[in-house]
Amino acid sequence: MSSRRSRGRRLVAASALALLLLLLLLLSRSPRRPARYGVVIDAGSTGSRVHVIAYRSSPPAAAASALPRIDWARTASMKATPGLSFFAADPGGAGRSLAPLVEFARRRVPPESWAGTDVRLMATAGLRLLDAAVAEAVLDSCRVLLRGSGFRFQDEWATEGMYAWIAANYALGILGDDSQDTTGIIELGGASVQVTFVTDKPLPPEFSHTLKFGDVTYNLYSHSFLHLGQNVAYESLHDMLSTPGHKSMATHLISQAKYRDPCTPRGFSPIEGAVKLPASVLESKVEYRPYAHAVGNFSECRSAALTILQKGREECRYHECRMGAAFVPDLDGKFLATENFYHTSKFFRLRSKSFLSDLMLAGEQFCRGDWSKIKKEYRSFNEGELLLFCFSSAYIVALLHDTLKVPLDDKRIDVANQIGGVPVDWALGAFIVQKTSNQTDMLHPEGEKISPEDGIRHGERPVHHNQGEAMSLARRRWDLVEFLRWGASDRQTVSDGQPHVAAGVCGAPTSSPVYERRARTSAKATSTRTRERGGTHESSSSHPSTVELMFSVSVLNPNKVG
Repeated sequence: MSSRRSRGRRLVAASALALLLLLLLLLSRSPRRPARYGVVIDAGSTGSRVHVIAYRSSPPAAAASALPRIDWARTASMKATPGLSFFAADPGGAGRSLAPLVEFARRRVPPESWAGTDVRLMATAGLRLLDAAVAEAVLDSCRVLLRGSGFRFQDEWATEGMYAWIAANYALGILGDDSQDTTGIIELGGASVQVTFVTDKPLPPEFSHTLKFGDVTYNLYSHSFLHLGQNVAYESLHDMLSTPGHKSMATHLISQAKYRDPCTPRGFSPIEGAVKLPASVLESKVEYRPYAHAVGNFSECRSAALTILQKGREECRYHECRMGAAFVPDLDGKFLATENFYHTSKFFRLRSKSFLSDLMLAGEQFCRGDWSKIKKEYRSFNEGELLLFCFSSAYIVALLHDTLKVPLDDKRIDVANQIGGVPVDWALGAFIVQKTSNQTDMLHPEGEKISPEDGIRHGERPVHHNQGEAMSLARRRWDLVEFLRWGASDRQTVSDGQPHVAAGVCGAPTSSPVYERRARTSAKATSTRTRERGGTHESSSSHPSTVELMFSVSVLNPNKVG
């Protein structure tokens, strides 16, 4: 009896093993779904970067909410400088500047896949600083190039969206999970500041956005503060300090030939003679200014920075405006501070969780330092980079603590450009939305202003002529928001207006700041990023070979139109 039971167990085990082997054989013979590609061009204020994203579509039997699997081993990016706004006087040059990026994408995508590969141009805050007609001419030249790229392109796709929040919370693995709190985004770019976070507080319609991921709906505050990015604010600082009659705190004109500059360490002497600087995205005219007298005072610099952040506050139409005339509610929950927050923190070697209080101490020490000693200590940095760190430290404290009311010892703010090896890059968020197009819907916020030329009545849903693609809600209009432009990479300088191409680890501009007769500069002027040593460098992602994206995305009202 016992031998029969033993034989029966062996038979069952053998049958199970045979079934398992058969299953493995069938799976091994199943054809692997071919790699597909998406191309996103991020047109930032200081340069443009192309992201070539490889992915594999979900099997037909997969749930409708399943997203494609990103193949990080085949995903790559490359950038070119200058930015599109540099070509304000030569719009045709903007399209030509993207040619190296398109060629890079064509090399990464197999020719047989070109026709089925979407290419998308996403313009950012730097372009919005131009006159509307000039910006449109710049975009038109880009459209001409992209239509002839061999990839699939439509004019309506030449727009920009609010995707950094999506990318950050995807990287954290909490999208669509109502049991976990999301993380807000505060990004300090070159031309603008972005603030996006979930809140249950009532918001003015123009600041309120609703996003739905899976079965979870998020009510977001989101706004892009144009002209308050670090590099444009640095330009505004010297405009303000060198203006005759300006007196704010302890900053004022010493004489008609010299003005007091608290945001530059003592001992700095401007280069004799006029310095040729890149053309500004704000204005192309040349102004003649008095010299700056560097006094290196963190407190005075912080006060001057606060003046810039509060400019226009008298025009506030809401019960409270913290940055200019824009409404900003109390910050709720945890936040990720990216871009120049990260690069400044990295320069000062700060711990992420004690970022703000440590930054104030580091900034005070740096600002009062002797310029000759600073140059010796930081020999790997050029003057243009070093000169910005006193201002950047003071500006960040004025922005987060004095303006947004974040306590100096607040542990809710983390500073990073990556989460778990995944770049917090808006291009990733754009890709996620684009490839879940059948799950995506976009509506105007209730009460949002729509231009009569758009032909859309209040509360009416716009028609999507290229159904399924995340796109501008109104033709030829966009909300140009400067989100995480380079992921974890850096910026590069421009030379004589000729496009410079690089990919991977990029560098900072080498131009000198505004200290004597000078041209107006902008986001190209300086940067706090690590300088690139090479000329051209292409990079592929070093992330794990495959990442499962597991949430269906429905986007409501991600762009403000008006």
